[in-house]
Amino acid sequence: MSTMKKIRVCIAGATGWAASELCREIVLTDDLELVSAVSRKNTNKNLTELLSLSTNKNIPIYGTIEEALTIPCDVLVEYTASDIAKHHVIAAINKGVNVVIGTSGLLDIDYTEIETIADKNQKSVLAVGNFAISVVLLNRFAEIASKYMPHWEIIDYASHTKIDTPSGSAMELANRLSITGEPIKPIPLENMKGIKETRGADINGMQVHSVRLPGFTLSLEAIFGLEDEKLTIKHDAGKSAKPYTVGAILAIRKVGSFIGLRRGLDSVMDL
Repeated sequence: MSTMKKIRVCIAGATGWAASELCREIVLTDDLELVSAVSRKNTNKNLTELLSLSTNKNIPIYGTIEEALTIPCDVLVEYTASDIAKHHVIAAINKGVNVVIGTSGLLDIDYTEIETIADKNQKSVLAVGNFAISVVLLNRFAEIASKYMPHWEIIDYASHTKIDTPSGSAMELANRLSITGEPIKPIPLENMKGIKETRGADINGMQVHSVRLPGFTLSLEAIFGLEDEKLTIKHDAGKSAKPYTVGAILAIRKVGSFIGLRRGLDSVMDL
């Protein structure tokens, strides 16, 4: 009788808010195996004990990605911070490991470099700005809307404690909409009077605004306008990390199905 081969997973940033919930789900999932973790603050600890996981297995926590990759794995889930994420991703690719990126803050220039290295090593990288299915649908609906409503702007909302601005979700949406083209701007920014920074940041030719206030968790909004009509497509997140685990597990299962770089969870979904 054949035994199903499990996908071996290492999670960088495993003790974080969303990643810790993902760890709990992985140990309950038959086709996945959590084999190691990266957390500089919890080096040499047992992730099972630290997170009270539903398993008896010892899951070692390492302080660096190089140490963690000494444990054989198939997929690295990168869930740390933008200042170290690219190093983690490149180290994994060079080690022959596919990567799912959940970290926000990486720039287009970073992804260009990552794609080149992934192609060279014949490995796959799936960059997901937000794993929530509602965000996946927002991105797709916004792409459709941009083809018919050529005026749009993006707003992302988060807690006052979030240091990334804009969010990875907003960056991903801006990148995707830029493929359609730049929105029409009847008054170019340079022709406006007053404090021009109030119009937000110009990212890939579109205006992106970031709100950081207590009371918000994570929200993303794409606003489209035409004469005498407007369309708002908005995602609102609650306080639980549960919505992100479903998409993350799907990403882990699908990341090995292509070579190179793909951006957006819907790139591996049947939508």
